[in-house]
Amino acid sequence: MTFRVLTEREQVEAAVAAGTDLSGANLAGADLSGAVLADANLTGANLASADLSGADLSGADLSHAVLADANLAGTDLSDANLSHANLVRADLFGANLTGAVLSDAYLVRVNLTGAVLANAYLVRANLVRANLTDAVLTDAVLADADLTNVKGYTR
Repeated sequence: MTFRVLTEREQVEAAVAAGTDLSGANLAGADLSGAVLADANLTGANLASADLSGADLSGADLSHAVLADANLAGTDLSDANLSHANLVRADLFGANLTGAVLSDAYLVRVNLTGAVLANAYLVRANLVRANLTDAVLTDAVLADADLTNVKGYTR
């Protein structure tokens, strides 16, 4: 009988499919590109510098998670909870954040070029020096958000 070692992405997907609670998990630098992690509990997880490009994180709880320098390009984060998350310098190019909660999130120098943030909740979010070029912000709530030196957005 031959056994194949599961990749990191396959291990995490299997854990999520089995309903495993990944809150507080250390997945820094992990290659989770294209992973299906919909509705996953990743509260407080360390995903710094992780590759989550093209992943499905719709409905996931990423509150208080560390996603600094993560690659989230093309990721589906619709209806995800990213409140209090650290996304400094993260790449969210073309990501879908429709209905996402980003209240009190730290989005300094984040790349949101072409991202969809329709109906997103960004109350008190720190978007200093973020790039919002071609981002869709239809009905997004930006009350008390810090938009200092934001590129591509005018009030």
